[in-house]
Amino acid sequence: MVIGGSIVLLVAAVYAASGLESAVPLVTRNGLWIDTVKLGAMTRELRAVGTLVSEDDATLWLAAELDGRVDRKFLDAGAIVTPETVILQLSNPDVEQAAVAADLALQAAEAAQASLDATLHIELLALRAAAETIDARYAQAKLQAESDAALAREGLIAQVRSQQSSISADSLAARSKLEQDRVRISERSLTARLAVQRAEVASRRAFAALKHRDLTSLTVRAGMSGVLQEVVVEVGQRVTRSANLARIADPTRLEAELRIPEAQTADLRADLTVSIDTHNGIIPGVITRIAPAAQNGTVTVDVRLSGALPAGARPDMTVDGVIEIERLDAVLHVGRPAAAELRGELSLYRLNTDGARAERVAVKVGRASATEVEILSGLRAGDRVVLSDVSAWGDNAQVRFRP
Repeated sequence: MVIGGSIVLLVAAVYAASGLESAVPLVTRNGLWIDTVKLGAMTRELRAVGTLVSEDDATLWLAAELDGRVDRKFLDAGAIVTPETVILQLSNPDVEQAAVAADLALQAAEAAQASLDATLHIELLALRAAAETIDARYAQAKLQAESDAALAREGLIAQVRSQQSSISADSLAARSKLEQDRVRISERSLTARLAVQRAEVASRRAFAALKHRDLTSLTVRAGMSGVLQEVVVEVGQRVTRSANLARIADPTRLEAELRIPEAQTADLRADLTVSIDTHNGIIPGVITRIAPAAQNGTVTVDVRLSGALPAGARPDMTVDGVIEIERLDAVLHVGRPAAAELRGELSLYRLNTDGARAERVAVKVGRASATEVEILSGLRAGDRVVLSDVSAWGDNAQVRFRP
């Protein structure tokens, strides 16, 4: 009887065990993301997408300096340009007419200056000639007065005649002085009158230069070396003063502009190091600015690049950025679970030693990175856990893997 009872109990135990085994779901292991818990250094990273943009002072918008109409467009976006490269030709009949009128006014002022200069010099020459004549007559009268005075002393002529010669010489001396004064005053007057006319010519010349500058501005040149990013006007279009026409950028001076979800910006700060992946090379950089406000759920972060640009790098190119938040030493960490909200505690499936089963365990997590998460409790170094999305497994405490 004892042996029979033992056999019955053994059969019942085997039957119960087989029932429990069949109750554990059977799942496929292929395609699962399984990672091992590690103890060691962990780098907290934040991943983001963005674009390469030109530095603020490496972009130049060309604006219309005057109203006009687009007559010709010489280049399209993507062209390599130098400061003297012509991009657009505008026209404005009023500007062209004003330049011609300014030239004519300048020519008239220059002709008037030449005429006045000639007239004044002729007048001055006439005054100088008159002064020279008076000087000659004075010199002659002076000699005559001296001769008559000598003869009068000898009694050869009357004293009255000597006095008359002396008076005549004195009169001519006074006239000579007056004529010399007239010459000096005329010279000063000539300089002043010519200065007025020269000022008029200078004014007309400056005005003509301004009108020619306006005329020249209708030929739109690049103004810097770089790449023509875009031309925002078409042939035949009328443009107003200060309207944007085209944009030039220096392709060798770029920075990255990353867009971070606002929920992940708590640890962002300036001077954090960043790796920018252009898909043709990785460039190191550093955060220089964080936008003060979010737009459309993201915060813009500017990154100054410190490495050489890879071939093909250009403005508006899409890039990926990895921001290094901090480095943690001697912490338990594992890959970031795919479908879990990292808020304190979550459930993960831990594999047994032979890898045939996995059981659900409660795991408390700490600081997270883009690819890893810190383990505070629930796992040990060397544990293997499933990080894939296993929501299809339901709330089963255990699963078995198909052989």
